[in-house]
This record gives sequence, C-alpha cells and structure tokens, in this order.
Amino acid sequence: MTFRSPYPEVTIPELALTPYVLRRAGELADKPALVDGPSGRTLTYGQIAAAISRAAAGLAERGFRHGDVVAIYSPNLPEYALAFHAAASLGGIVTTVNPLYTADELAAQLQDAGATYLVTIPQFMDKALDAAQRSNIREVFVLGEAAGATPFASLLAGGGQPPEVQINPREDLVALPYSSGTTGLPKGVMLTHRNLVANIVQFDYLERVDEGDTLIAILPFFHIYGLVVILNMGLSAGATIVTMPRFELEPFLQLVQDHRVTRGYLVPPIVLALAKHPVVDNYDLSALRMIVSGAAPLGANVAEACAERLGCRVKQGYGLTETSPVTHSAPADRIKPGSIGACIPNTECGVVDLETGADLGPNENGELRIRGPQVMRGYLNRPEATAETIDADGWLRTGDVGYADEDGYFYIVDRVKELIKYKGLQVAPAELEAILLAHPAVADAAVIPSPDEEAGEVPKAFVVLKGEASGDEIRAFVAERVAPHKRIRLLEVVDQIPKSASGKILRRVLVERERERARAETQRAVGLAGADVPKPSE
Repeated sequence: MTFRSPYPEVTIPELALTPYVLRRAGELADKPALVDGPSGRTLTYGQIAAAISRAAAGLAERGFRHGDVVAIYSPNLPEYALAFHAAASLGGIVTTVNPLYTADELAAQLQDAGATYLVTIPQFMDKALDAAQRSNIREVFVLGEAAGATPFASLLAGGGQPPEVQINPREDLVALPYSSGTTGLPKGVMLTHRNLVANIVQFDYLERVDEGDTLIAILPFFHIYGLVVILNMGLSAGATIVTMPRFELEPFLQLVQDHRVTRGYLVPPIVLALAKHPVVDNYDLSALRMIVSGAAPLGANVAEACAERLGCRVKQGYGLTETSPVTHSAPADRIKPGSIGACIPNTECGVVDLETGADLGPNENGELRIRGPQVMRGYLNRPEATAETIDADGWLRTGDVGYADEDGYFYIVDRVKELIKYKGLQVAPAELEAILLAHPAVADAAVIPSPDEEAGEVPKAFVVLKGEASGDEIRAFVAERVAPHKRIRLLEVVDQIPKSASGKILRRVLVERERERARAETQRAVGLAGADVPKPSE
C-alpha cells in the first residue's frame, strides 16, 4: 500500500532558490542573519542580501554564466552563504565539498562535477591549488588572502548590478552534493531550485521556525542536512544562524548558552553527548526548545534521556541527499521516540518486499520507497545508477529497511545499501576497497560497517594478504589517502572474502558475522559486570 502524508498539501512557489530564501531580507534588514561563532562577527539580513548581489555581479564580470559549476571547499562560515547564493542567483550550480577531503578526493569531485571555479580558505590552499591543477578550474577564490588565489572580498568591491538571469526552477540545477546512493562510489546528486524550495516549504510546515529562533550550525554546510535544513531553511524563516567551523563539545555548549539557541539540528553522536556527558551540566541550555536528530538512526532511549536531561523536545527526522533531504518528520506535540515520523506534506512512501518487490502494509518490514517534489533529477552522468534508483513512476529506492505502524509513523530497522554512516557522514565501502587493493601486500579486501556506540558505525576492513604487512601499516596506508571519517578503524586478516558465483562480495555475510561478534562482546561485558554484583541471599 502507499502511505500518504497525513498533513495538508502545501503550495510550492515557482521561484528560484535565492529569491525565495531572501524574500524577507528587506523586512528583516537589521536583524542578525549569520553569526560566526568563534569570533562573534555578525552579518544582518540586509548585509547578506547586498553582499550576495555584489558577489554575483563580480562573478558575472569574471565570466561566470548560467550552468557553470562552482565548488565550495570550506568549513562553516557566514561567507559560505554568500558564495552559495551568489552562484545560485546567476543560475549556477554549487557542488559542496567535504572540507576534510584530501587533494586527491577534491580533484576527483572537481573533475566529475565539471567545476570551473573553486572557493576555499587560506588553510586549504595547498590542497586546493593541487586539485585545481588536475581539473578544469579557471579561478580559485579564497575567503581571506592567500598566494595563488583571488580574494573573495574583491567580488564585493564593485558597485555593479548582477545580470538578470532566467532560471527555470523545475529544470535548472542549483546544488550538486555527492552521495554514494545505495551502492558504489560517490555520485553527483542533481538537485533543482524546485527540489530545495519544495523541501524548505514541506519541512517548515512541521517545524514552524521563525524570526524568533536561533539555530546552531554545527552540521557542515557541505552536507545536505546542514545546507538545506539549517542554512537555507533558517534564512528563509528569518532566524539567526550561529556557525561553527568544527565540532568541539564545550565550545558548542558555550555557543548554545551564550546565543540562547532555541533549535538544534544535530546527529546522534551529539545527542548522545548531550544525554550522557557530565560537562553538559556546567552550561545553561534552557533556551533549547527542540532538538531534531538526523543523518543516522537515533535510539529511543538516547532521545528520551536527552529530552529529560535538557527539558526540551527531541525527535528524529529522516531523509537522503537524493531527497533534498527531508521525507519524514513529526510535529512537536506528536513525537514517538524511536520513530522518524510520518511522511511530510506532498510526500508518498511505500514499503516493498526485499525479494519480490510487492507492496507491504503496516508493521511489515521492507525497503522504503519515496515519491515527492523533493526527489532529485538523478545522478550526474550516471543514467544507469539513476534508473536503478528511481523507477518510471518516480519512486526512489532509499536502500533502508523499515516499517510503518498503524498511525503511519515509520521506523528504520536495517539497511539494504552498503553505505557506512560514521557520525552521520557517508563512507562508501567500494572506495576504501579500491584503496586497500592498491596496497602491495593486499590480495583481496572487503569493507563493512561495524557497530560503534559513539560514531554509530565505523569502517571495518577484512583483508587477504599476499605479502608481509601489519594491520597498522595497512590502516596508515588508507589514512594517508582519505578524509578522517573514512579511515579504517578496525581490520581483520582473513583467508578469503565471501563472494557470490558472479564474484560480488557477500557483504551481508560479513555484516552478520560482525553483528554476532558485537552481540557476544556485549553479553560478555554484561556478564563480567554482573559477576561483581553480590547475589541476593536465598
């Protein structure tokens, strides 16, 4: 059966993203829009609207045109919004890059996305220039000053007006984040102006964020969750957004306290810290009214513990890069711990049998399928991957296994797809396997997620050796070539990798083996702890 949203349909404006997000900038001209958390530097709505216009004019003067691709390789800073919307307002496409990427990873994304402009920060210049030389980058802009790059501030110096550009919201792309989808290597996710505008309107129906709210932007803007739910939805609502370039618990708590943050859009490891870490008691977090967890499953016990400790509501939502991202959530007064909520407005969801593809009803586990205006156009230059993910009727395979209860509230219980979620960040096993196989001592390799209380999952490698090498040497080999969240945390040497007759890695066999190991360790730990507890006398 098809599960439809229980909420009324919302009207989606036929507007490009930037005019929609900044539609109230004049009305809120003097209100703080973006605050750099570490320094306190503040940009008002009036200032960001004017700066975006000037930056767009400067980009156009330098040859940036409709359909050109700019890459942003930066941590969370107020200027991120300026760079993103300057390009978007010209009909450009922004590919957002993980700021922890190595030069090789950056170069691969620049090449695949067809980027011709790059925005970065001085600390990343060595990697940025290296990658730019191996791609089609025409010009590198820097947020600050650095040799070999044009200061982004120079784009703001002119007084010209940007050209009028005709943007078709339904057809023109605005964002090109990267996702591994259900399998394979990272792929460019083609998101239109309408995709993002639709998701802002859909999610805001349940969130009701307004100009009285202050959001903490700890989730990175390169990630679809941070880009849409925090940055663009926050600006659209007239909220104040406090940015952090990287997560550290005590500075995070200090900013939440000092800025009286009202809403936290977080990931499970941060919610876990808020629920359990003793240092939390040293801060006044009483302004927090709502915490929304996403990007990875949040256990009901952790959600309830966090809510009780902080005296605020805690819920989890659900979405994918491929759905702009939100597809499921719940209103503040109808939260079910452990559930991702019901379909948001204008969204349909199906649950299908993993073997037959037949539609399933309530309380039956199957793969979730999504249909709605937030579903991507497809994967860039990957028609086969697109066809495997979105069928002819517009249903998108999520790769996640779950069920709906009698109220239409959904629960995620497993994953079909091979993706590893390390602290909410995607890690593609195939990417790590390719690097492992490049090591001269490795004959074969497979990578799977291993359960971890803090990170959710960590990458674990199984390797077959053909030469002398220690586990530490192999893990260091991988670490030199990938961003920190992709590093192999666990490694096991085996005699062979289980494979199908066609040679495909039987990853599920290894996953089940790892789950059994984790369960056995948990039971052993519980038994050891119980051994110290005196038994009651009979």
